[in-house]
Amino acid sequence: MANSAEKKIKVGIIGATGYAGQELARLLYTHPETEVIWYGSRSYVDTPYSKVYGNMTSMADAPCKDDDILALSKEADVIFTATPQGYLAGVLTEEILSNCKVVDLSADYRLKDVATYEKWYKIEHKSPQFLPEAVYGLCEVNREKVKTARLVANPGCFTTCSILSLLPLVKEHAIDVDTIIVDAKSGTSGAGRGAKVNNLFCEVNESIKAYGVATHRHTPEIEEQLGYAFHADEAGVNEVPGGSPITINFTPHLVPMNRGILATCYAKLVAGVTAEEITKIYQCHYGEEPFIRFLGEGAAPETRWVEGSNFMDIGFVVDKRTNRVIVMGTIDNMVKGAAGQAVQNMNLMFGLPETEGLLLPPVFP
Repeated sequence: MANSAEKKIKVGIIGATGYAGQELARLLYTHPETEVIWYGSRSYVDTPYSKVYGNMTSMADAPCKDDDILALSKEADVIFTATPQGYLAGVLTEEILSNCKVVDLSADYRLKDVATYEKWYKIEHKSPQFLPEAVYGLCEVNREKVKTARLVANPGCFTTCSILSLLPLVKEHAIDVDTIIVDAKSGTSGAGRGAKVNNLFCEVNESIKAYGVATHRHTPEIEEQLGYAFHADEAGVNEVPGGSPITINFTPHLVPMNRGILATCYAKLVAGVTAEEITKIYQCHYGEEPFIRFLGEGAAPETRWVEGSNFMDIGFVVDKRTNRVIVMGTIDNMVKGAAGQAVQNMNLMFGLPETEGLLLPPVFP
């Protein structure tokens, strides 16, 4: 049930001075049912938030607080953690989850297998006891589970774009999953706000590069979620997949723009599958989804048409010569790929309309 105007949802953001945290602050400022009570930051304690991000001048002038999540949990209804991998897993307790709900924008609870997490992220998982209850917050897939969750693992930006681009075809067994290749490109905001030589203007401007080739940490997340879809039972229940896992090639690229992700996904079609059938599959899966805009056969989505919004655009082409389908998906990595999706999850967790505060038209130019 939605909260009345007199009792808004009290929100805390840990990691509020990173890019994803700032995007949360921006979206929540205009959300009719929320009040941000805590801008958490290790680096800017006591600094007015609007001094860190000038775009929030006169809108978020409260001073930043520390990252004492236990203290925050006693004041907030929901906490967003826009923090590096390992932070939440190192501090989360049953007491915190008993006090409030948590939406984690890091990878700490996205992967169900601890060994897989530790292998790809190179750190020890400090609270694996919460993995079974954590809900993977891809609303288009786990909407009903999100509604009753205490802990939501907000998906990664590359994973959101890649999974949603391919999921209908995987679920309907329209493609050979052993042939999946995802070639994805992202703006520099995806690397975070921290000062890194590789992200300096002179390092990225007028250039494009692949990185994390065959080693990027979003790979097992994409594989796991597509595996759930491929092995789901007839009722659509997404449990830990039985049978053989899905293995893909995933290559991300950094492009010299601020925002946006374009995922171009390739796969062999199962014999007999036509473009008309593919269109029907996407329309069936996404026809009622408020934030997925299926553009149809022949459409090549562009990042500029989703910038600043929670929308995702999808188009596809069938290459009859190679019997491959080429699916293209675009999102704003800071919104649908991070903060917007987190707000979408929060809306479901508190019984609000899923689109509340998120029906913002993309920014252009």
